[in-house]
Amino acid sequence: MSKVDLLSKGMTTCEGCPMELIARAVVNTLGSDTVTMTPPSCAAILTGSGDETGWGIPSIQTMLMSLPAYASGVSEALKIQGKSNVNVMGFAGDGGTFDIGLQSLSGAIERGHKAIFICYNNEAYMNTGNQRSSATTMGAWTKTTPTGKKESSKNIDFMLLHQPLAYQATASIANMKDLKRKVEKASKADGTSFIHVHAPCNTGWKFPADKTISVAKLAVQSGLWLLWEKENGKINVNQRPKDWNLAKDYMKLQGRFSKITDSQVDEIIEQAKQRYRVLLKLEELECL
Repeated sequence: MSKVDLLSKGMTTCEGCPMELIARAVVNTLGSDTVTMTPPSCAAILTGSGDETGWGIPSIQTMLMSLPAYASGVSEALKIQGKSNVNVMGFAGDGGTFDIGLQSLSGAIERGHKAIFICYNNEAYMNTGNQRSSATTMGAWTKTTPTGKKESSKNIDFMLLHQPLAYQATASIANMKDLKRKVEKASKADGTSFIHVHAPCNTGWKFPADKTISVAKLAVQSGLWLLWEKENGKINVNQRPKDWNLAKDYMKLQGRFSKITDSQVDEIIEQAKQRYRVLLKLEELECL
């Protein structure tokens, strides 16, 4: 090979895995001057162990609760060395972002380290067999919510609106061009960036492996996953929902929602509408 792939081909992720698609898009956008770190998670498949890794860039396997602390240290070390052209990327799932890694992430943002944190959200602890996380949607089956999760998912994006992020965005594999554009913006931001990417997991969500992109598109079109960004204190909604009723088609495609009730479906759609209304109000403001 004339050059090393930034992420090796033939990785042993699940068929139709969105996490691998996200990783390839992100690292190919950031380029070879990037250091990445992953916690114990599905992404550990990419980082590997010992002397073997799937990344074609320097990579570190961190503790689950402290990836952002590792990233903070790497960022500061690069600053001391005068290496301002190197991207520091944290790549974690919802478990390492919403739950176990939230305190460390909040601290890194508060300190303003120059780093890009990517959360690929597959809405459960998939690497250990699909246990509920705070990102799991209400009504969804997991091994620890066999009758369906009773609580609403944590709105981490609105939580982080109140922290000093240099750049913040949501993204989806339904629109890879939009994802890459946002990663490029994050790489140029002077401070901490956070990009939250929807990652439909066919294994845990119980839909055919060839429907990963279709499920992602339905989430965006139905408004259950909103695409927006915050830059220089300004909110921009990147894509308007097409039809709220598509939320029902989105859930019907997934076996994890086999026990969801009609009232839960209605509540999920209403919560999505409310998030959208709030974003539209925020979009009107000159600066947050």
